[in-house]
Amino acid sequence: MADHFTVPTESCLASPGSSTAITRRSLLGGTGIAVGAAVLASPPSMSGFAPALAQPVSADPRPLDAAFKSRAFEVRGVCAGNNEKIPIAPHPTNGDEARYTNKIGSDSRGLPHDKRGEVEPEAWQTLYAACQSGEPADFEKIRLGGTRKLVNPLGTLAVSLSGINPTQIAIPPTPALASAERAGEAVEVYWQALLRDVPMTELRDDTSNRDVIAATEELSKLADFRGPKSGGRVTPGTLFRANALYFDASDPKGRSVTPPGVLDGPLISQFLLRDAPYASQWISAQIRTVSPSNEFLTEYEEWLAIQNGAAPKRQLQFDATPRYITTGRDLAEYIHTGPALGWAAALILATPGGGADKRYSGIYPPAEPVSYPSNPYRKSKTQVPAGATFGLQHVQALLATGISNSVRASYWQKYFVHRAVRPEAYGALAHHRLANGVSDYPLHDDFLKSEALARSKAKYGTYLLSQTYPEGAPFHSTYPGGATSVGAVTATILKAFFDESRVIANPVQPDPADPTRLVPYDGSPLTVGGELNKLAVNFGFGRNWAGIHWRSDASASMAIGEEVAICMLRDERATLREPFDGFSFTRFDGSRVTI
Repeated sequence: MADHFTVPTESCLASPGSSTAITRRSLLGGTGIAVGAAVLASPPSMSGFAPALAQPVSADPRPLDAAFKSRAFEVRGVCAGNNEKIPIAPHPTNGDEARYTNKIGSDSRGLPHDKRGEVEPEAWQTLYAACQSGEPADFEKIRLGGTRKLVNPLGTLAVSLSGINPTQIAIPPTPALASAERAGEAVEVYWQALLRDVPMTELRDDTSNRDVIAATEELSKLADFRGPKSGGRVTPGTLFRANALYFDASDPKGRSVTPPGVLDGPLISQFLLRDAPYASQWISAQIRTVSPSNEFLTEYEEWLAIQNGAAPKRQLQFDATPRYITTGRDLAEYIHTGPALGWAAALILATPGGGADKRYSGIYPPAEPVSYPSNPYRKSKTQVPAGATFGLQHVQALLATGISNSVRASYWQKYFVHRAVRPEAYGALAHHRLANGVSDYPLHDDFLKSEALARSKAKYGTYLLSQTYPEGAPFHSTYPGGATSVGAVTATILKAFFDESRVIANPVQPDPADPTRLVPYDGSPLTVGGELNKLAVNFGFGRNWAGIHWRSDASASMAIGEEVAICMLRDERATLREPFDGFSFTRFDGSRVTI
């Protein structure tokens, strides 16, 4: 591995909007607070005690026992102290909540609305009051409009015992309702709805698919579209690919980057196309898909009932034959109910390969370990890793905790900061502007006059945005995306334990003519790190294909999940007893860190 910069382990490594060269002093604005660096840089030892010998039963603790107890207390205290010293981050908003007294720029789904879909002011006030106080009793006073309930707002206030608090993570404000940037995101999500059933193999620069080319041409002309480009233009090879968005104090719109690997090869990660070995079982990469007839919320009365919190009256219709993820609709359905995609990726990486039956084997043979080179057990002459540390179970435990912590962080922003409007509600504003002559809904002309909107109207007979889920989006606001934060924390933890530089042998992609089989992918090399980054964005951007999220929702959550993971790994590093050079990996912005 190439030499790389080492970030001091006493700092929170993923400070929002910063470069790789982060120090505790820069994090705290030059205050120079001492944080027990010696303890974190070299975890407290238990030297001075002779090796434990067989002893008679005694009520008195052995010296080794006392030292272990003391070290546990010391490490916990140091980690808590370091995390507490990281300041509360800035939390800028787009101003829409104050700008529109009728709250058309805010998420109000689940509350009662009038016939135009505008929230009843008294009901909004009960939600607002609860989000200001954070008191459980106030959340019980929220006036709902139907039988469906808000998703876990109080869960965001749980104290995470590893890593930092959600208030210590900054993200840029979400695009404003009337802005050209929001219009660009709306044009993109309408194109995604129109192209849901086009095989993703058509998203390549030599495609002849006219609809794909039309989407790239329109997105390239927009005043403020922030997706990846090539030569200053959106191309079929960059269409619907992901970016990550970091907070930047010098730029209100944040710092946008394209994570390494996400533009390489098929849009779908190799980790979603391979069966995952699970001891004496295996997890198939084929999924249950839904038919193209599954389009919801394009009828206004159905749309309004869902906004008011009614349970959906229609249900999904599934295809009879499982297949590999081939289209945007497939990806949207795969992430509909929160699959354990990180669990499967860890199994693929940690299980030795080379078995006769590929379903029970990982991708690298035992002679080619895929653990990160600094893993202390790569050098040990007498020990192997296991469930306690550095084994698969250790990784899985961190993944489970990281997923919960990242959801807390993203949901906290949803409820207590942004409360931003979902695409399905934005589409209704366009419907009222263009179909009903409501002139006071200030949407940008880049969207109102777009080809994507016109095509959608021709296809569905309405300006409402088609949804792939009968219930529409979950009942919490759009920004930032919870699913993407899960994908990002997962990818970051896995990159910390496994060698991200390894090239994936024999990459594959679904056969567009027969999605029940895979065919070889013959193109630029795909690496573990790049495909883990792609896995993260597949999890989040799949929600965009469903119609329930904006690009910026996913982009901002990439940084949230990464920050949660880095600060958890910092605390985890302090607990370890093995001689260890630290967790080292590449962030989504391409910089290197060592914890």
